Amino acid sequence: MEPEVVEAELVLPTHMKFKKIQMYEKYPKGQARVRWKHLKQIIQAENYQNFPPNETNYVNIESPPSMHPCKRICDITGYEAPYFDPRTKLRYANAEVFKVIRSLPNDYVQRYLALRNAAVVLR
Repeated sequence: MEPEVVEAELVLPTHMKFKKIQMYEKYPKGQARVRWKHLKQIIQAENYQNFPPNETNYVNIESPPSMHPCKRICDITGYEAPYFDPRTKLRYANAEVFKVIRSLPNDYVQRYLALRNAAVVLR
């Protein structure tokens, strides 16, 4: 026996997603196009010369210091460092890096600390 065939109308969307939408469909008559403003246009429109000099805005990059503590970064790998070596004062991310830190000569440890502006003289 053959399966029963059911006739149905095929319903397609008005436009396919992969096709480009025509401009008249996107913006029907009477609707204005919304355009993006560039930074130069925003600065000119907002008239930032009248703002106080200590207020942060698009023109002034000076901002108050952050209230959040800074992230601790591993001195060797650059990953976030939850650990701190009390002997060398270097920060490290995992046990493998700790082994490397302990095998470093004092000259190299001093260079890493100098890069972080934490120059400490080790004994």
